[in-house]
Amino acid sequence: MVIRFGRLGDTVLLQPLLHKLHLRYGQPCRLLALGDWPPALYSAAPEVAGCIPLDSQYGPLWLRPRRWRAALALRRLRGAPLYISEPLERTRTKVRPMLALAGVSPEHCTFIEDMPSIADEHWVDMLLRFGDTTPPAFRATCAPLASPVPAAPRLRASAAERTDAEAWLRGRGFAGRPLVLLQPANKRTMRWNGVRAAGDDDKSWPAQCWAALAHAISRQLPHAQVLFCGSPAEAGYLDALMSTVGRERPRIAAAALPLGRLKALLDTAHSMVSVDTGPGHLAAAMGCPLVVLMGSRSPRLWTPRSGAGSDVMVLGGLPAVRRVDEIATTQVLDAWRSLRWRQAAAMAAAVEDDAGAEAYSAGCAG
Repeated sequence: MVIRFGRLGDTVLLQPLLHKLHLRYGQPCRLLALGDWPPALYSAAPEVAGCIPLDSQYGPLWLRPRRWRAALALRRLRGAPLYISEPLERTRTKVRPMLALAGVSPEHCTFIEDMPSIADEHWVDMLLRFGDTTPPAFRATCAPLASPVPAAPRLRASAAERTDAEAWLRGRGFAGRPLVLLQPANKRTMRWNGVRAAGDDDKSWPAQCWAALAHAISRQLPHAQVLFCGSPAEAGYLDALMSTVGRERPRIAAAALPLGRLKALLDTAHSMVSVDTGPGHLAAAMGCPLVVLMGSRSPRLWTPRSGAGSDVMVLGGLPAVRRVDEIATTQVLDAWRSLRWRQAAAMAAAVEDDAGAEAYSAGCAG
C-alpha cells in the first residue's frame, strides 16, 4: 500500500517506486492518492492493483465521507506493508488519524520523511531509496532487490483509452497527422474566480509567445496538427489563448482533454512543449519527446524523466531563471527542433529558414 497526497506530476513520479515494491513483494500495489487522476494514470499498469481516491486531505475526518471510506479501505488492507510517501509534516499528521481509525499497526508502516535527505536529489531517486526501506513487521521476510529498477516513470495507455483517442482524432479531422501538443497551463493558472494574474505565476508564459511558437511549428511542419491542450477546468483559458493565436488556421486548435484521452494521445504524439506541470511529466512517462519550461524550481529535483528513453529538453529553472516569461520564444523553438521527434521519417514538410521562423517571435522574448 502506497500513500501520496500529491498532484498529477507527483503521482506520475511514483511509478518507479510502485514498480520496485511490486517486484519486492510479488504483488501489485494499492495506491491511496488525491484526485481522480490515479485510476486513469495507472489504468494499464501491472504494478497497481487499484486506487483509493481522496478528494481532500484537509478538514475534520468526520466531515469528509471520502476520508472515512479511505480509512475503511485501509482497515481491510491493514495487514499489508504501508509506504507513506508524503514528505510534509502537516500532511503526515493528516494520515495518522486515518491509520489509527483503520487499526494499522506502526510496525506495518514506513515514512519517507524519516529518511535522511540528500542535497539536490531528484524526487524519483528519493522515492527509490524509500522503496529499499522495509516496515519492521516485514524485515524478516522481504529483502531489498538485488538489481536496480529504472529511475524514470514508464506509463502506458489502455486499449480503451487508445480506442477513445483514435475516435476523437477522427471526429476532429486530425487522424493521420503528426500531433504536436502544447501545454500552456499549470495547476496555478486557474483560480476559483478565473485566470490567475500572470505576475503571480512564475510558470506563466505570455499568450503572444505561445501564439508565435504555434505558428512557427505549423510553418515548419505544415502537415502536422498543433493542439493546445489542458484539463476541462482550463477550457476557458484555452479559448482566451486561441483568440491570440487566431482561428484562421485549422492546423492550430485547442481542446480540453480528459486525462485518459491525453495519455493515449501522448502515446503516439510527435512531440510536446509544456510548462513545468503534471502533463509534462506524463508526456515523458509516455515516451513523448518533450520541451519543458521551468520557473522557480530546480531542474535537478524536478526534471521530467522518460522511462522510454525519449528526449526531454529543459529550459529555465533555478538558479539561472526564476520565471518562465524570461525564456525567449526562439529558445523554445530551437529546443523543440533539437528533439528526436517521433514519426520523423514520415515528415515530408518543407523546413522554413531561420529568419522566417524567428519573424514570428518578434516581441516575444519573454
